[in-house]
Amino acid sequence: QVQLVESGGGLVQAGGSLRLSCAASGRTFQGYRMGWFRQAQGKERELVGSISWSGGNTYYADSVKGRFTISEDNAKNTVYLQMDSLKPEDTGVYYCAARREKPGLKYDYWGQGTQVTVSS
Repeated sequence: QVQLVESGGGLVQAGGSLRLSCAASGRTFQGYRMGWFRQAQGKERELVGSISWSGGNTYYADSVKGRFTISEDNAKNTVYLQMDSLKPEDTGVYYCAARREKPGLKYDYWGQGTQVTVSS
């Protein structure tokens, strides 16, 4: 059974940093792409960024480019989202997700989410 478990969310002041973790289990994720999504209250879920499980080949939304960094540790089966220079508009529930690497495929594995709140 595939499980993605996020952790590391919390309350932080604007300008601060947080690191989210996504522990993946239940299958091999070679050939998969790992994504971080967020959903603010009353808004649609949006893709923040993604990374190939094999490393490299990262993508970032324009809104977080230069502030957020995605990385992975294959040995620990964990993907990270380092968030720096946080802004109040970064507030939301952050989700980890996985899909096969082939372009156009939907994310079919999801974590339960972790809340990030950035105060002004």
